[in-house]
Amino acid sequence: MPAIGTPLTPAALRVMMLGSGELGKEVLIALQRLGIETIAVDRYDNAPGQQVAHHARTLAMSDPVALRALIDAEKPDLVVPEIEAIATGVLEEMEAAGQVRVIPTARAARLTMDREGIRRLTAETLGLPTSPYRFCDSLAELQAAIDGTDATSSGHGQAAIGYPCIVKPVMSSSGKGQSKIDTPADVARAWDYAMAGGRVAKGRVIVEGFIDFDYEITLLTVRALGADGRTETHFCDPIGHIQVSGDYVESWQPHPMSASALDKARTIAKTVTDNLGGLGLFGVELFVKGDEVWFSEVSPRPHDTGMVTMITQWQSEFELHARAILGLPVNTQLKSPGASAVIYGGVTAQAMVFDGVADALRVPNTDLRLFGKPESFVKRRMGVALAFDAEVEVARQRAKEAASKVRPRKLD
Repeated sequence: MPAIGTPLTPAALRVMMLGSGELGKEVLIALQRLGIETIAVDRYDNAPGQQVAHHARTLAMSDPVALRALIDAEKPDLVVPEIEAIATGVLEEMEAAGQVRVIPTARAARLTMDREGIRRLTAETLGLPTSPYRFCDSLAELQAAIDGTDATSSGHGQAAIGYPCIVKPVMSSSGKGQSKIDTPADVARAWDYAMAGGRVAKGRVIVEGFIDFDYEITLLTVRALGADGRTETHFCDPIGHIQVSGDYVESWQPHPMSASALDKARTIAKTVTDNLGGLGLFGVELFVKGDEVWFSEVSPRPHDTGMVTMITQWQSEFELHARAILGLPVNTQLKSPGASAVIYGGVTAQAMVFDGVADALRVPNTDLRLFGKPESFVKRRMGVALAFDAEVEVARQRAKEAASKVRPRKLD
């Protein structure tokens, strides 16, 4: 890695963050603490990360011409994708030409930005256990895949997916467009919801057979350089979480697992991240039932459920990502059990105030992060409450209590 210089001088090490929401904001802060000059890019002005970065740029990152022009103009040492809606073909071309280094790699960014790429890699190339799945390009194909009446949709085997099942756009984030189908009456509604929630590629979905799992975890997996210059894999303690319509609302760490299940989870996570390569933190989502583990998804960047690490670990997932991509040592050690709970906007407004912040922080052993998003929606994540305690269940209760005391409202 090049030496770290002084920001805003010719010696600066410059990092460009593609996507500057609440997760990107925390990575940018972690990078700045290490002396990095930061460039925050997002599709709208005054995104959370743009409020703290040295430089703010606004453009549609899915536009390949605009993205190439921006990278050419800024000449960052590292490009760090933080969202899925990015013209990854440009990143691959520029990385291959030696013009930029992409985190963790441009190939990893391309594969993980769409569910088809990563599912075919994990299930068909790496042979990892996953739920049964099919890819469909129309409502008719979706119905046929569930019923097993047609072979036009593509996937891992051609047996009927059956009910219940899960439908997701191949390209989306934070659970957008995801729904559970319990009966034939739900299929058309799920298709329409997926079409509305897809970020980049419209008209294609993945339908997955429902696994009757005991719980779902996020296993934060870090690829970092060791003292000998070789890449080492580190694991954080497993994070349990609750999702509603595919969107995280609560998480806690550590989540209890059997030794056998934890070993299988780590093996799956290492297999996937070794194949994707590069340096940085990956959020690997897994389903667990007893001692059995199935791969679900992977993000080559900090994960929303991992916000709990801001209160549970000596180095949060954001600090781990920043250190790993810079070639610095990492420490995944747990500091205390803890939990997080989402604070939603509750209203649609462009000027927000938050009442009850002091009351929330009076809940013992809690902290808050208000993200600073310039516009609120009823179900937009506007902040997160954090709590620690020796007992996870106590921390969960306190995080939810603190979150409930924060009351967003329109500016009078």
